[in-house]
Order: sequence, then structure tokens, then C-alpha cells
Amino acid sequence: MSLPAAVLDHLVVAAYTLDQGMTYVQDRLGVRMTGGGAHIAMGTHNRVLKLGHGQYLEVIAIDPGGRRPDSPRWFNLDDSGLQGWLKVRPRLITWVARTDAIDTLAPGIFNQHVKVRPMQRDSLRWRFAFTADGSMPGGGLIPHLIQWEGDIHPTEKMEDVGCRLLNLEGAHIDPSSVQRAVSSMGLDQAITIQPVSKQHPPGLSARIKTPIGVVVLG
Repeated sequence: MSLPAAVLDHLVVAAYTLDQGMTYVQDRLGVRMTGGGAHIAMGTHNRVLKLGHGQYLEVIAIDPGGRRPDSPRWFNLDDSGLQGWLKVRPRLITWVARTDAIDTLAPGIFNQHVKVRPMQRDSLRWRFAFTADGSMPGGGLIPHLIQWEGDIHPTEKMEDVGCRLLNLEGAHIDPSSVQRAVSSMGLDQAITIQPVSKQHPPGLSARIKTPIGVVVLG
């Protein structure tokens, strides 16, 4: 039985602080980020940037004014190694795909080691598939899953500043295994996975058309 399909929803840039992340993206893409807010349940906050119809970029960081959650934060943000890496500069660490059948798709992809939880930020409501330890599947190359509530996608209320995602690329020591997982979600066209040696960690990069030209964000 084939699994239900998903589509690329948004890219995740993690930062040591939200101001650091916003400055990094704005300097790279030449546009200002608007919108976003606090994720109370996760102790994080974000800013967003529209990348076209149904696609956007998120900058996310631990909220110093928020409470520490009872479970691990999403996107491995509690990891001290990642935080040390982010002190140097923000990074494109993973991506998120949306589906209308998250309860069926998530266990099939993550081998039951996942919990789907309701989430919210201000008036937005969605369900998100969390790994038990907060880790990122496939080193960030296999997308997290989200299911939005309601008929309106958040990008419909975001300002269009002329940025568009052209393509997403990943590098992994075992690209075939990552590609199989991505393909099982119907996301063959969403990302290209290239091989990399064991001396290099998995990596993700996005080519984005901006008002100042094509920029590679990694």
C-alpha cells in the first residue's frame, strides 16, 4: 500500500538568537523578514519569509523569555553541539513537508518513533510530527511533517517580497536511503540528494531567486 503524498511547505533556518538569524537572512537575500511569533509549547520563536505560493522560509531560535518545554524542542535545538555551531552563524538545517494525512504518513516514515501533537502560534493551528528525542530525520534531509488546520495556508497572509525557491539540494553519506524515504512521500521533485564522504556531515542548501539575484542559502 502506498503512503499518502506530501508537498514541500517550508525551509528551516536555525539561529543562536532570533535577531542573529533575521540579520543573516536579510543580508543574504536583500529583503526584510516580517511576521512570525512565539511557540509557547516549545519555548521558541520565529520570523517568516514567503517563497511563493504555499512555500516559505522560517528563521527559528530558542526564546530566552520562554519556558523550557517538558519534551525535547523540535529541530534538535536543545543539542549543545548544534547551538555551538549556530553561534558561528545561522544554518539551513532542515525542511518541512505538509500533508493532509499526517497520522498515516508519519509512522510509516519514522518507524513509529514519532508523536503527532497539536501546535499553535497566535491564530495559527497545526499538527506536527515530533521525533522522540527532538532529532532531525536523515540529518535534516528527510523532512519533518506538518498538517495545517483550516483552508488558508499561512503564506496567503504573508507579504510577497519577490523571493522564490528554485531548488533544494542535500548531501549525505547514504543518499539512496534518504532518497527512498523522500520518494515514499511523493517528494522526488522537491530535493536532490548527492553523496558526500564520511568526513563531512549531512548538509542542506537552497537556491533562492531574490530581488538581488539568485542566492544559495546553506
